[in-house]
Amino acid sequence: MRKATITRNTAETQIQVTLDLDGTGQYDNQTGVGFFDHMLDQLARHSLIDLTVRAKGDTHIDDHHTVEDTGIAIGQALSRALGDKTGIRRYGSFHLAMDDALVRAALDLSGRPFLVWNAAFPTGQIGGFDTQLVREFFQALSTHGGISLNVARLDGFNSHHIAEAAFKAVARALREAVEPDPRMVGVLPSTKGAL
Repeated sequence: MRKATITRNTAETQIQVTLDLDGTGQYDNQTGVGFFDHMLDQLARHSLIDLTVRAKGDTHIDDHHTVEDTGIAIGQALSRALGDKTGIRRYGSFHLAMDDALVRAALDLSGRPFLVWNAAFPTGQIGGFDTQLVREFFQALSTHGGISLNVARLDGFNSHHIAEAAFKAVARALREAVEPDPRMVGVLPSTKGAL
């Protein structure tokens, strides 16, 4: 049962995340931040992880707390659903082209969170969405999911395309990493004996 539900309630946000690592990429994400919902939909569809998010946050201030706390909750749900990580591939990487944008994502479900972010945006906003929040989401996901994550924009001039390519590239890398490895059934993908 590689599924998990996380509820996170703070003075700033109320969030519930449900995910299924062995899904088909079904999604139902409602955060009150339209562009972010669109990105979460891409994350689910291209990772084949079923994802449902319900978030209410202090968006009258700005979208920061909602985006960051959703990243925290998804990371926690991912970690819980993975359990001890026996039998998974562990690593994943993907180059994703989207129109003018080319983004590379590589990750390790190591339990040792670290984010390397080399994906600057040419504009500060995508519609009303602050482009800095893309990095904030992945920082929270990495930290609370125990993921060593490297994201790099290799090309691109349209901020929407760069952001979407980043979410899709991470999704495809995540899809590879969480998949069961038929050659490693019952085996932890580490020589340390624990991840």
